Amino acid sequence: MTITIYGIKNCDTMKKARAWLDDHGVAYDFHDYKAAGAPKDKLKQWSDKLGWESLLNRAGTTFRKLPDAEKEGLNEKKALALMLDQPSMIKRPVLEIGARLLVGFKPEIYAKEVKPKK
Repeated sequence: MTITIYGIKNCDTMKKARAWLDDHGVAYDFHDYKAAGAPKDKLKQWSDKLGWESLLNRAGTTFRKLPDAEKEGLNEKKALALMLDQPSMIKRPVLEIGARLLVGFKPEIYAKEVKPKK
């Protein structure tokens, strides 16, 4: 089963998540939004599965700096467009474990959901 972690290389939460994976012997691929962009098809799939609200990082600086007009009337289409345009608005990390998805990093959840390759 392929495990892919999506995020931004220099994000502190990403560093913690990747360190956890490394420390637990979990093999994974890393997709850096800054280098490779946000994968449009994946973002839509994630939104269909989890809802765009769980993917949009409203607490981040990038979202907070948006003009109020852009924050108003958010719906899936508008939120996905914002996240594609500025991938730092996507909550990090997004961890794909086969068909399963984890958004954000909590060591206790990773311990339960992520198993190292044998």
